Amino acid sequence: MTKAKVKYQRGPVTLHSESVPISTTDARLLAPNEDTSFIHSDGWRILRIQSELVDGFGALAGLGPAVSIFGSARVAPSHPYYAVGTEIAQRLAEQGFAVITGGGPGMMEAANKGAAQAGSPSVGLGIELPFEQGTNEYVSMDVNFRYFFVRKLMFVKYAQAFVVLPGGFGTMDELFEAITLRQTHKISGFPIVLVGSEYWGGLIAWIRDRMLADGMVSEADLALLTVVDTAPEAVRAVTDAVSELAKAQRTESLRS
Repeated sequence: MTKAKVKYQRGPVTLHSESVPISTTDARLLAPNEDTSFIHSDGWRILRIQSELVDGFGALAGLGPAVSIFGSARVAPSHPYYAVGTEIAQRLAEQGFAVITGGGPGMMEAANKGAAQAGSPSVGLGIELPFEQGTNEYVSMDVNFRYFFVRKLMFVKYAQAFVVLPGGFGTMDELFEAITLRQTHKISGFPIVLVGSEYWGGLIAWIRDRMLADGMVSEADLALLTVVDTAPEAVRAVTDAVSELAKAQRTESLRS
């Protein structure tokens, strides 16, 4: 006599014979379990990523026009670029922009300070690091992330421009992320302003003399970067580009 084939429905999946579990999903969920290794599984990480996206979107969705400002965390308040960063942020805030930084010390603190002095939202997007960095005292809203890629999305999604002060690897990472998004038309009309021709001049020269000369990038790609030296120049570069984009969007809206 043939043994009846046992079937078991687990959500959309049908299990047969030996694959049928000895307990239900609910039973396993409610069972006491001291094994916490599941919190390090890929499935659990996906939920954390989803949670960070929801929290970030929820916190920043009502922010309004904003500019993301980047730069080194290692710069002391006595450094000349610290004062420049503060002035840029304050002037942008006076133009109606919120300021978004990584929330840490150095250039980030300078930018948050400038925004706070002008009474504008001063946002810090923190990141979990193996060393303590902390949020600077001028942040009026801080959102902390486990994952760099979620944090980077927030820097771009809720900003109308990038202002990049002198910095290290993290600053370069954000800079080239923005350039790539502009180059591939994932974002449009998004000004990328580099502050300090003395600092950035060597990089610009290398891009022009090596990458452009070897055909790795085009003249149009190089034109995505604007280099300035003063706070008024940086603010003008941002406001002019944002105004131009708004004008183009209005024209496109009328055509459609």
